[in-house]
Amino acid sequence: MGECQIYVKLSEEKLIPKSDVLSLLRTYNCYHEGKNFQLRIREEDGELILEGLLNIYWGLRRPIRLQMHDDNERFRLNRNDRSAVAKQLSAESNNNSLDREDGAASGDMGGEEEEESPQLLRTRSDASFMQVQRRSKTHTARDLQRLRTHRFSINGHFYNHKTSVFTPAYGSVTNVRVNSSMTTVQVLNLLLHKFRVENKSEEFVFYMVHESGERVRLRDGEYPLVARVLYGPCEKISKIFITEADLGEEVTYDVAQYIKFEIPVLDSFVEKLKEEEEREINKLTKKYSALKSMIQHQLEGKAHTSDRA
Repeated sequence: MGECQIYVKLSEEKLIPKSDVLSLLRTYNCYHEGKNFQLRIREEDGELILEGLLNIYWGLRRPIRLQMHDDNERFRLNRNDRSAVAKQLSAESNNNSLDREDGAASGDMGGEEEEESPQLLRTRSDASFMQVQRRSKTHTARDLQRLRTHRFSINGHFYNHKTSVFTPAYGSVTNVRVNSSMTTVQVLNLLLHKFRVENKSEEFVFYMVHESGERVRLRDGEYPLVARVLYGPCEKISKIFITEADLGEEVTYDVAQYIKFEIPVLDSFVEKLKEEEEREINKLTKKYSALKSMIQHQLEGKAHTSDRA
């Protein structure tokens, strides 16, 4: 009897029995065997809690703003430093190009690392680099120029250090460590905190995107990790995307069936639907015209009868 009371929340209104979840979980963990994406389970206050890494794909179309500093770290270039940098801009242009390439290579290596710590510490960023530079009392012109122009990487995603504007590559993936009791809003805030994103969480939403083109929004009260288990472990079939709240749009299964067709094919579908619509209109027009004629005939017959009387 006690086992029947164990459940997992799909949303605030929907619950899933423990037996169903365990069956799905066995499939999920079997698919990820030997990887860090297997989920652990524990029971807490009559609930079954799942814990583990959750992959989230970037689906942003607009840049996001990143914090320039971690915590209370600060770094500013004084007037003399800026003038020294300006004098050597042309002399070190080739070196700057080489620095960017080196940074890109090191950023790609950082992007391949999977999230291991539940504290969700991000990889080497502009702030951590500036902290090292700050410890030195003097800065060479080359070091200062590198600070101003170098493109630092957060998990393989690059942004401009000067403007702190960051546009993740569409379809690139990151992950966060979550549990099944965390709602969509909580997971979203966790992801934004991981990358020190200054934008408000209300600007973004999560979508479960199916390979067929179907797009289902994860509501604020839903639990993304549970949704991931229910949709299955294979991310070739379905993925969780983060998108802008004002740009995302749900696509039903019926509509998704037509998305992958070429425009000429879709145009032919529209033409056929118009022809069918016209046939139905003509059919209904004839039907009600006949009814109208019958009614008028009956009325005329009654009028003649009353006149004779």
